[in-house]
Amino acid sequence: MNTKQLLIVFTRNPELGKVKTRLAKTVGEKAALSIYETLLDHTKRIVDSIEVDVAIYYSENVPDNDIWSDLKCSKHLQIGRDLGVRMYNAFNDAFEMGYEQVQLIGSDLFDLKVDHIQNGFDKLKEHSVVLGPAHDGGYYLIGLQKMIPELFENKSWGASTVFQQTLLDLKHENVFLLETLNDIDVFEDLQYHPELMKLINPNDTTH
Repeated sequence: MNTKQLLIVFTRNPELGKVKTRLAKTVGEKAALSIYETLLDHTKRIVDSIEVDVAIYYSENVPDNDIWSDLKCSKHLQIGRDLGVRMYNAFNDAFEMGYEQVQLIGSDLFDLKVDHIQNGFDKLKEHSVVLGPAHDGGYYLIGLQKMIPELFENKSWGASTVFQQTLLDLKHENVFLLETLNDIDVFEDLQYHPELMKLINPNDTTH
């Protein structure tokens, strides 16, 4: 597509026992995998509706046959010892390739809509950073128009302090905040999504 805008999607390889491990403790590994695959499908539908370049970054390996279009999406492997390093490397790759507005999302947000991503790109035209806060204290989207290395350093990734720590690093930047959404990590996150609850087999749960 050769736009100046790139959407990066971080995803885990959908393998039994390796996705949504906190959720699996209560719903079982099979249901956790089914829920994650549903979240992936949802993310794909959103991504397919966005007219920008897309880069999929896998956690373990880049599979030969996946759900993402080879025509629309480039495929990569996440590189780094923790989430911060992996995100830094992905953003750095994007800016080195000449992209001017880059957003990164995960693949576990059932509340994500096309408008969130489109609004993020629109706001990146006049803001150096766009963040989509998550209810758990992290963020579901980060958008940059330049590299800010400290955003990816000295964070307790997975903790409830990530968003606030990130804001402290951005006190001299022009930041736009999207609406706060809820990602799917634990059983309680499912309560507003009956279509996800249907994927749980009561015989497999420990909740």
